[in-house]
Parts: sequence; C-alpha cells; structure tokens
Amino acid sequence: MRFRWRIFPASGNRNGTSLNNRGSNGNYWSSSLNSQTNGYNLNFNSSNVNPANNNNRFNGFSVRAVQNLHNIRNTADDDDEYLCKDSMAYRLTRKALILDLHAAFQCAKKHKGSKPYVQHFERKLQQNIEQLADDLLSRTYKPEPSTVFIVERPKKREVFAAQFRDRVVHHLYYNYTHELFERTFIHDTYSCITGRGTHYGIERLAKHIIQESHNYQRECYVMKMDKRGYFMHIDRQILLDIVLKTLRKMGNHRIARGHKLTWANWIDMDFVSWLSEEIIMLDPKKNCRMVGTVEDWEGLDHSKSLFYTNDGCGLPIGNLTSQLLSNVYLNEFDQYMKRTLCCKHYGRYVDDSFVVSTDKEWLLSLVPKIRAFLQDHLHLELHMGKLHIVSSRQGAEFLGGFIKPHRTYISNESLDRMIRSASSMNLHHPNEVWASTNSFLGVLSHYSSFNIRSRMFLNKELLTLGKFNRDMTQFALRQ
Repeated sequence: MRFRWRIFPASGNRNGTSLNNRGSNGNYWSSSLNSQTNGYNLNFNSSNVNPANNNNRFNGFSVRAVQNLHNIRNTADDDDEYLCKDSMAYRLTRKALILDLHAAFQCAKKHKGSKPYVQHFERKLQQNIEQLADDLLSRTYKPEPSTVFIVERPKKREVFAAQFRDRVVHHLYYNYTHELFERTFIHDTYSCITGRGTHYGIERLAKHIIQESHNYQRECYVMKMDKRGYFMHIDRQILLDIVLKTLRKMGNHRIARGHKLTWANWIDMDFVSWLSEEIIMLDPKKNCRMVGTVEDWEGLDHSKSLFYTNDGCGLPIGNLTSQLLSNVYLNEFDQYMKRTLCCKHYGRYVDDSFVVSTDKEWLLSLVPKIRAFLQDHLHLELHMGKLHIVSSRQGAEFLGGFIKPHRTYISNESLDRMIRSASSMNLHHPNEVWASTNSFLGVLSHYSSFNIRSRMFLNKELLTLGKFNRDMTQFALRQ
C-alpha cells in the first residue's frame, strides 16, 4: 500500500498540552521501532517529505499510522503526481518502483540474510535494484532459469526455486496484488492469507460441524475432496485469463469501504497485467538446473512432477507467486461451490476442501457436478481415491487435525511424522534442540495433547538440557 502525503491533513504535533505546527506540518507514527524509546515517523511540510524521521515516542503526534515504515513512500517525481483523482489511473514511476523493490527485497531477505545468494545480491544492492527497475519499466525483464530439487519432508515432492533476483520480483508482485485478490476470496479460504492457516482451517471445520449438527444433536457428515496433482495441472492460460479478468473487474472497485480511491488509482494496472503474464506463462522447466541425481525422483508420482505435465500446465512449487495464484485459480471453484451449488458449510486449504451436511445423499449428488466443473472450467481432475464421506461423530481428519465431538486431536499421520523428527534431534546441539522442541510444542498446544507431550519429551536426556513450564507448552535451556 502507498500513502500519498497530500491526502493527509497537516495536523501538527503535541508536546504536553500544546499543539504545534498545525496546518503547516504533518507527523505520523509508523509501527516500526528504532529503539526502546524512539520510533520512526513520517513528517511532511509545504516543501518536503521526510519518511525516515526518528523521534522520541513520548511526543504526541495527532495521528498514528498502522502501516510499517517500509510501506510509506513518496510515489512520484513532482508535486502534481501526488494528487489522486478518482478518474485518474495510477502510473508507476521509476522512483516509486525503486522504493517498492527495496521493500520487496527486505521481504525476500527475511530469515535468509546469511544465505550466500542474498549476500551476493546485497553487495551491490542499489545497482541491482535500479537495473531491475529499468528492466521492469522497459518491459524487458525475463526470469532466470530455476533450480529444481527433491525434498523428502514432510512428504516427497518436487520444488522449483527461482533465483533470488526473481524472488524479489515475486514479492513485489505479491505486495501489489495480494490484497486485491484476497478481496475476491470467500471467507473459508485458509491457505497463504495473513491471519488464517492450517489451525484456522481446522477450527473453521469444527465450527461448521457444530452449526450443521446443532452441537452434535443431529447426525452430520463431512465430505473431503482433493484434486489430483493440483499444482502440476494448473492450466497457465486459464489462470492468466482469470487473473486479467479479476484485475479488470477490481480496477473500478474501492480499495476499502467508504474510501474514495479505486484499485486503478492505487496500483498500475497495465504494469501488473504485464507482470502477471511474465510470471504465469513462464515454463519453469526451460533451462532449469537440477540439483541432485535422477535417482532422487524415483518413487515420486508422475502427477506430482512438472516434467510429466502437458505443455502449458503447471506452477512451480516453491515460488511465493504460485501460492497466491493457486488461490486465485481455485477461487473459481469456491464461488461455484458457494453460489451455484449453495454449499453453506464449505471450506478449502490449497486443493483440500470439505463440505458439511446432514444429508449424505445430497453430498453424493454433488460429486458428478464437481467433477464436471473442474474438468470443463479448470482442466482439473477430482481425486476419487481421496474422496471420503465420514460421520462427524466418528471424527473427521483435516490439515493434520482430527476433529471429534467437542475436542480436537493431532492426526496419527502428523503425530508419527513429529515423533520421527523428535527422535532424530541431536542432543549435542542444545540450541537446535531448544528450537525444535518448542516448535513441536507450539503445534501440539493447539490440540488436546498433554499426555502426548509428556510421553514424547519427558525423558532423562532432554531434561539434562533444560526444563518445561507447568503445562508443557514451552521448553527452556538451563543457564
């Protein structure tokens, strides 16, 4: 998001009971701290804008902004471009793009600052950012060949990893578009959306079951569905058509209820449409660099490998944009389930979805309609081997959770995987043991699992390194 500073009133600042500089200066806190007592803020006056001030937080500014500092930027090269009229489409400038690329770089760097490829890019950061900005604005940007490899955990899969330069572009695209796309999603889409996720999806399924069964007073059924080789069978041309249609549709929508600006005033739709095509239509197999040996692919189902997909199909698992765009693709399916088939109790995480109903025959009647829609509109196949209808009283498994009446356990598959990982911890590296143990406890704390935690972690070897709190949700190393 961007802030155009002329939209804000010059509301001055407060010091004690006095209000200073009202009408000539504007000051807005960001949520980014600079020290224990200081915080960054945006300051502007009639001739200047200072986006990185450092002020004592005990001063009182008239408005406190909720966005972080890296989202506040000067969006144009001259004063006239700060003015934003409803009828004026926003056009991206080089200066604005460079600032946005710096913000995207910080997102791409997060938790990876020690990686050699990040440090190599950062050594000539400004030069690399400016070159990337010029390539993007001139529409000469082309993604570099990906690196492909196999990972074994939590299950065997093929990963195509983009070069770091392209990951910066992916974060740029995500920052521009994710809010726009998410406005079109149903509430019960759980994957890759801030504030949602696997645990949220499990909680929502439990809530749907309670509502439909009248708190388990009526027999209720859960139909679980999966798509065969989902990422590998996404038709890239269909996806691009959906994305461009959504951008055109949302261009005239307000960015927020009661807000004067539309999305076309807020992001450069022409630029984003062009970048959408560059990202979506890329064939990740072209000139890719394989890490490992051919034997690593043995045992991997062909439906889970891009090397066996039809031409024009497949998104690379491992890219941020693939996570976002996979939601955009199946939003068409979500809308069909909710609007056409009128499935009140429906939810989806990536390609795993459910429908809850007291009418088992009605659930069965949906299957041929769902299969036809997926095939005709999205060129996807419903995985009949993973289609299950289960009684809610017997328990329903979803996203690693097992939902029983009035309680939720961790699924056996997830627990077995966790036990294997916990048993392989190297006790000679206490910091790694501490991080892994607290990660396991964080997951298990979402379930009815106190006895499981006790059996897994209350052993002499682990207790020589540290101790647990009373309810066994945290582990601390001994000093």
